Amino acid sequence: MRAFLPSKHPMASAQYSSFLLVALLALVAGVSAINFLSGVEITWGRGKALNGDVLQLSLDRASGSGFRSRQEFLFGRFDIRMKLVPGNSAGTVTTFYLSSLGGTHDEIDLEFLGNVSGQPYVLHTNVYAQGTGDREQQFYLWFDPRLDFHTYSVLWNPQEIVIYVDGTPIRVFRNNERMGVPYPKSQPMRVYASIWDGDEWATRGGLDKTDWSKAPFIATYRGLNADACAVGSACSSRGRPWWNQVLDFAGMQKVKWMRERYMVYNYCRDPKRQTARGPPPECAVN
Repeated sequence: MRAFLPSKHPMASAQYSSFLLVALLALVAGVSAINFLSGVEITWGRGKALNGDVLQLSLDRASGSGFRSRQEFLFGRFDIRMKLVPGNSAGTVTTFYLSSLGGTHDEIDLEFLGNVSGQPYVLHTNVYAQGTGDREQQFYLWFDPRLDFHTYSVLWNPQEIVIYVDGTPIRVFRNNERMGVPYPKSQPMRVYASIWDGDEWATRGGLDKTDWSKAPFIATYRGLNADACAVGSACSSRGRPWWNQVLDFAGMQKVKWMRERYMVYNYCRDPKRQTARGPPPECAVN
């Protein structure tokens, strides 16, 4: 039997994309809390679950460490509480992100760039779609993330991606496929976290190096929740407020406020990222 391929007609292509989305959603089911003892696996290094709710990742000269969820997800809201590396953490990179696999993978990144004691932590964010990233935005955190747990969240639905810190939206990346901008919507992703050595670039562009006398560097994760559609069985949008959520005017005002006060890098304003037509097309609407 000949495999079905979409027509090149725009309407047929849109119908085929909708068909794929519906087919994928028929394979997923909702979950909530993810147990660190049973719901994740250590992928490398010396990570250790202290109990079902708390997990620590460590970095030393020999290796960093990381974990990933056992399940894959297609859309959802993901929340985790993190306490970052205490003391002088220059050169370290601590992460929480969603990703699929392969050369054309999708990915939603939160990377926390370590600092010299007394200097602010930088939250580095990025969005990959169909293998293309280069959509970095960076923010200073307005609190000391080493002293207590704070909640970091990703909302991912067919309309937009929103990154939150302690419930406040700091970044939105909207679905602008109509403008030719790829959007993550068809590849299920796992939840990942890691800590690793970014000595060459992480802190002040690599000027501040990792002080290995302070190792091991330890980051602590607590309370991983995924109100999401997990690959496996049917999942309905009913009872899931995130499914159709789009930031309203008040939410976008919060994003604007955070950008004005805490953003330290935006790819949309980087002259090196400009094209002959100006900034990337999504910059005008994101």
